[in-house]
Amino acid sequence: MKCFLSVLFCVLGGFLQAADKPNIVVILVDDMGFADLGCYGSEIPTPNLDALAKGGVRFTQFYNTGRCCPTRASLLTGLYSHQAGVGHMTTDNGVPGYRGKLNDSCVTIAQVLQPAGYFTAMTGKWHVGHEPGVYPKDRGFDRSLNAAAGGFYFAGGDKAKAKLFLNGESIANDDPRLPKDWYSTDLWTTFGLKFIDEALAAKKPFYLHLCHNAPHFPLQAPADAIAKFRGKYKEGWGALRDARIQRQRDMGLIDAAWEKAPRPPTIQVWKDHTPEEQGRFDHLMAVYAATVHRMDQAIGDLVNGLKDRGVLENTLILFMSDNGGNAESGPKGRIDGDPTQAASNWFCGESWAFLENAPFRKYKHYNHEGGIATPLIAHWPAGMKTGRPSDHETGRLAHTPAHLIDIMATCVDVGGASYPKEHNGHAITPMEGTSLKPLLVSPSESPPISRSLFWEHEGNAAVRHGDLKLVRTGRNGPWELYDLKADRTEQHDLATAQPDKVKELVAEWQKWAERAHVVPYPGEGKATKGKGKKKAAN
Repeated sequence: MKCFLSVLFCVLGGFLQAADKPNIVVILVDDMGFADLGCYGSEIPTPNLDALAKGGVRFTQFYNTGRCCPTRASLLTGLYSHQAGVGHMTTDNGVPGYRGKLNDSCVTIAQVLQPAGYFTAMTGKWHVGHEPGVYPKDRGFDRSLNAAAGGFYFAGGDKAKAKLFLNGESIANDDPRLPKDWYSTDLWTTFGLKFIDEALAAKKPFYLHLCHNAPHFPLQAPADAIAKFRGKYKEGWGALRDARIQRQRDMGLIDAAWEKAPRPPTIQVWKDHTPEEQGRFDHLMAVYAATVHRMDQAIGDLVNGLKDRGVLENTLILFMSDNGGNAESGPKGRIDGDPTQAASNWFCGESWAFLENAPFRKYKHYNHEGGIATPLIAHWPAGMKTGRPSDHETGRLAHTPAHLIDIMATCVDVGGASYPKEHNGHAITPMEGTSLKPLLVSPSESPPISRSLFWEHEGNAAVRHGDLKLVRTGRNGPWELYDLKADRTEQHDLATAQPDKVKELVAEWQKWAERAHVVPYPGEGKATKGKGKKKAAN
């Protein structure tokens, strides 16, 4: 009898422990700038994300890697992307940091949470290698509906980009299991909720990794969504950017003392464009705004779905972007075809990316703040303390610098999981990040996180230690030094005035680059078998 009761208590204890574990939803959007949400200063209406921010925490100094594939690798593994084998894109360049797919020395959040009792699911853009051994189903996800890369919204366009995989098996875009005439932004949410229903039926906490294509090029949206924004961008990027920056200051997201980054010479003053050109630019940004607005609606559908299922209260939602706004296609952007159709190809271009990344410098690809700064919204009603009375009106702000590497550590912490030392016979690289749970649960009692953060992409590089940031453009570019507390818009280079500090931070970055497989670069050192596989779209 005693033995029976002992077993019963163990079973019930395990069940109750699983029941108390929070659900976790990580949402990643694609090519969205720091200033593109209403709760981060935008004029684009994003009421659903704004509501999550009001009931949660907005991070003002959260960082990605500045590019698609590296961000996805870092987010999934809690490592710097080169450590996971994805230092660039999905080409295998034959050296350890640039194999173009997740390597065997890393594990994903899903692989860590599964043994802790979680049902794991993934929907959307994968883009960390797509071949046997690297499919979501091979990397810890019980269920998945994904594309190998991204770059599509409607079915029927580029068949290679829009090719879908359900639990690792290729399916047609008109497969009867899919909604008819789907829009990818909605599709990822629809299947995310389907997978959540499976988790609830299995009486397991769930982890959902949801990666939107939006607002990545080719910009595409339904006609009615675009029509809402036509004419709203005829004020031009200068005036709209100033308005975003003022709202950011009013919200406490940025310091009013920071000088706004000036308009680059490649971007014309708005008034110097003809009315016809202004109309074209207005149309471009209207399509971009429509993709962001529709993405926000999908977030609302997801939140309402969680609420209807009675699980929103104990679900930690983390929302972020993979890099800053995208200047590819230059200051004029690109218009090719009808943006309400799958075969079109629209890019917003540099002029509007200047608005999207307000108040910062540069864009996607770069390691200046415009390339690597992203919103992070955290929402977890059951786990977060209310904070100050004013927080009920606006939500809390967290000013502690943090990075994608911290998401793994946070999931391990809140999920009661154990990060492994080895997996499938392979030694696993220790995770690099720090749990953000203390900042979420009780920020007033949380000690500041003291450490250095590092970046490298395409030779662009940076290290941040405390408030000092060292950054360069290109592998041979000069190092620039900024005090981000006084000058986060990177307007006053201190490198000449503080050469000893530059030398110290360069040495620290170089030591990290060697440890994290940033070096050898592709083309240097001894190549590894398998070099030369085709590169996927970005």
